Formats: sequence, structure tokens, C-alpha cells
Amino acid sequence: MALKFTTSYLEDSLTLFRYYKKMAEGAMEQVTDEQLFAALDAEANSIAVVVKHIVGNMRSRWTDFLTSDGEKPDRHRDTEFEDPPATREALMALWEAGWECLFSALEPLSDSDVTRRVTIRGEAHSVMQAVNRQLAHYACHVGQIVLLAKHYRHTEWRSLSVPRGKSWEFNRRVSAGEASQR
Repeated sequence: MALKFTTSYLEDSLTLFRYYKKMAEGAMEQVTDEQLFAALDAEANSIAVVVKHIVGNMRSRWTDFLTSDGEKPDRHRDTEFEDPPATREALMALWEAGWECLFSALEPLSDSDVTRRVTIRGEAHSVMQAVNRQLAHYACHVGQIVLLAKHYRHTEWRSLSVPRGKSWEFNRRVSAGEASQR
């Protein structure tokens, strides 16, 4: 991820959300449809189930973000871990809808909004706290998606960041000012 210097909390947060979205998509693109829906064992979630959960969370948290509790009464969290969409296309459409909720809620805000009060599960949060909470949550689940995809692809995995054994090359490019030109 190429770092763009900013002092805007929201700009930086949106950049990080886009980074995690892209990272998850890069991982999901590498797996077969079968791997997208496979669970390692009875207690594990498939990539598709993790996506369904993230989207359920996004819909709940970001719909009417400033005006209603982030835990919507019609959210049934437990069902997010059951029966994901049956196809890659349907899953990715759901994924895009979740991210649209997030971006539609955050893009219109300004940095003066970060101190506004919102609630999640009846608890007061500043906008900044709510954003941080979701950044951490989504980063965790994106890590799960990447780990599962990397497990499935094994030796065919294409790195989403600095490939193993290539740190020296990356560091050389950073020194030369080329880091964002992969």
C-alpha cells in the first residue's frame, strides 16, 4: 500500500478501508469457487461465510450511521454464519453492497464530524471510535480471508504485499522512491 501523507483522519480511514477491501478481493480472486465456499472443519467459517458476516456487520453499522444505533433490530448476526450466497457472483454482489453502505456513510463526512456521537449496541461512541472499531474488525476478517486463500492456493499463491524473500528488493525501491510502482 502506497502511503499518501494526510492529516485527515477520515481520508486515512477511507484509504485503509479501501486497502482492506482490495486485499480481500485479491485473495478471493485467487481461489476456486469450491475453495471460496469450503470450510476447513465443522467449526471453521468458509471465506463466503466470513464475507456474509462482514456484509451483515456493514449493513448494520453504516446504514443511518449518524442517526440510528449501529446494531439494527433486524440484524440476525447468528444467521450471518449460515448459508452464504450460492455463487461467487451473488457473493461478490453482496460484498459490493456492504462496502457501498460503508462508503456512502463515510465519504460525505468531514473531519469535524469525528467527534459526533453515535451508538453501537446502545453504547456511545465518537465517530472516530466507531470507525476505529470497524477498521479493526474488518482487518481481522480480511486476515482470515487471506489466510484461508493462501492455505488453499499453497505454492500457487501470489503475494498481496511484499513477497517472501523479496524484502531487499522492496527496500531498495523504497530508497529509490519507487515503492508504489509495483
